[in-house]
Amino acid sequence: MCFIDLNSDLGESFGAYKIGMDEQVVPHITSANVACGFHAGDPMVMKHTVELCKKYNVGIGAHPGYLDLQGFGRRNMKISNEEAEADIIYQVGALKAFCESAGVALHHVKPHGALYNMAGKDYDLAMAICRGIRAVDPDLKILALSGSCMIRAAEEIGLDAVSEVFADRAYQADGSLVPRTQPGSMITDEEEAIARVVRMAKTGAVTAIDGTEVSLCADSVCVHGDGEKALMFVVKIREALKNAGVEVRRF
Repeated sequence: MCFIDLNSDLGESFGAYKIGMDEQVVPHITSANVACGFHAGDPMVMKHTVELCKKYNVGIGAHPGYLDLQGFGRRNMKISNEEAEADIIYQVGALKAFCESAGVALHHVKPHGALYNMAGKDYDLAMAICRGIRAVDPDLKILALSGSCMIRAAEEIGLDAVSEVFADRAYQADGSLVPRTQPGSMITDEEEAIARVVRMAKTGAVTAIDGTEVSLCADSVCVHGDGEKALMFVVKIREALKNAGVEVRRF
């Protein structure tokens, strides 16, 4: 039987602003990536999200990003590798403290947004991220795009690397994601997205936006929990995977 983890980016509310359907989505996923205050989230939201994940036995991951609340961490930023490493230590360390206070372990780290995409192609930035993670806890896993520089850097530095694929994002021929600023970057047809997930889980392949067949490793699939149909989408993906003989479980 095939196995796959189902992860979602959570804890992205901030102060009086409510983002996402965390309470509804958490019971249906196996891993969560919790915003750490730089691109989204705040201490109260982090604390609540950790407790919510503990309630449903969901693996808790830190979701560090660029210090860019206004841009939701999706704008490319030019910072030094030393600064990137320090930012990772700061954010991962903060969420680790909330996990420890709740009596649960921090499970993994998944960089967010522009930081994730840039480190996927920038080996030096990827290494800086991995050094930051290792400085906090060398036993933490890193969740990163299949075939990316982050996977290679993690393996070289000695971190456990988990390869991620996306349910609702289009791929380029090199295995990277199509930038959100380009047409067709998001898979808006629900049935198409679900079929792509099942295929990635079963065969390790996806069709890129230009028609190229791309090979990948699908240890975990990301489903976004902030859309209007997020809950139903997660439920349908789980059901489709089960029907296809793919077991959903934490990596």
